[in-house]
Amino acid sequence: MGNYGRRERVDALISQFWKSGYLTISRKYGKYLPEPNPIGDYEVDVVAKFKKKMAIGVTLTKEELLNAEVYSKLRYLSSRHTRFTNNSVKLFIGVPRELMTKARFIVSELGSTYSKNIKLVPLNENTGR
Repeated sequence: MGNYGRRERVDALISQFWKSGYLTISRKYGKYLPEPNPIGDYEVDVVAKFKKKMAIGVTLTKEELLNAEVYSKLRYLSSRHTRFTNNSVKLFIGVPRELMTKARFIVSELGSTYSKNIKLVPLNENTGR
């Protein structure tokens, strides 16, 4: 991935959350916000809120996209609901721009019940946004 580190990918994903109007509640590699708790067996990078809607964000690398376990991870994370109101939780997935077609294929393989809660976010490696 060059010198485009994990922290820069998370920062780029958070900027997409902000563009969509979400307020960051917890994030990885943050200075002031706490780290998000794992959801199930999976690590998440960002947890955010917009009014009463919740969203979680993960960044995927090339190795993670080629791993067969990515299907179960995305299926599990995209099927989450809030605890008391039972609203569905939106899943933002940050993917390097050159792997967007692979990511779209993986999301389409999940089925419509899972893919309606997923938003793919292309990340540029050189600029971080």
